[in-house]
Amino acid sequence: MSFIQNFNYRIFGKQGAPRLVFLHGLMGYGQNWRSIARHFEKDYQVLTYDQRGHGKSFHPDSGYRPEDYAEDLRNITEELNWQDFILIGHSMGGRNAIEFAHLYPEKLRALVVVDIGPDYNPAAIAKIERIFQIAAAPFSSREEAKELFFEHFTENLANYLYANLEKKDDLWNWRFSKHGVLESLYQGREKNRWQEWQSIKMPTLVIRGALSEDLTQKVYEKMLESNPHAQGSIIEGSGHWVHFEKREAFLAALESFLKSLKA
Repeated sequence: MSFIQNFNYRIFGKQGAPRLVFLHGLMGYGQNWRSIARHFEKDYQVLTYDQRGHGKSFHPDSGYRPEDYAEDLRNITEELNWQDFILIGHSMGGRNAIEFAHLYPEKLRALVVVDIGPDYNPAAIAKIERIFQIAAAPFSSREEAKELFFEHFTENLANYLYANLEKKDDLWNWRFSKHGVLESLYQGREKNRWQEWQSIKMPTLVIRGALSEDLTQKVYEKMLESNPHAQGSIIEGSGHWVHFEKREAFLAALESFLKSLKA
């Protein structure tokens, strides 16, 4: 059995073209990138997939450190014979992308980190724990879940959670592994990863939502100051889900960066 068969993945776009890999965030799945990824299919070959513990990929009992996620990507791309690709990660996917760039720099042409930093952030842990306390799945119906989500959470978060439900044994439960999500959160945030960030020497873009609490202005500025290979772009009017909330502005920032790589 090949390693990639553990994962729900999609490859599309232009054969022989430069390659893009998109990593979704915590509690997400590969299709979260669908609108953005499809935008690039005429000029790039694109890979999206559900990371371990998420979506329809395998849900192991352990192995949820950024290093484990990075090794998954290395194994997947080795099996596909993908080299010299551009890696784009949002939130948890951005943390995993930083770790991958640190561990396997020879495989990357460039890196894009979307609204996440290398800092230790206990507030982020408390936020997700609170979500699970309120949104205590399973639910008897999608309507029950939807009413709860929109009562307690912002519209964007409510929609994000709602999209992550699926029917299991006549109940609506999470598409992801709750255990895996919590382990990813604890192990991804147990320490800061500034040393890993500072080791990155490839062209790198950091995208921040101007209203985001997940990547503060202070941390964003520190990322740019501490790594001379990084440049930044702030998307006005956007929170954490930058590529969803301000799609056109996000695409403009990403396209500008990708064009600079060809210069």
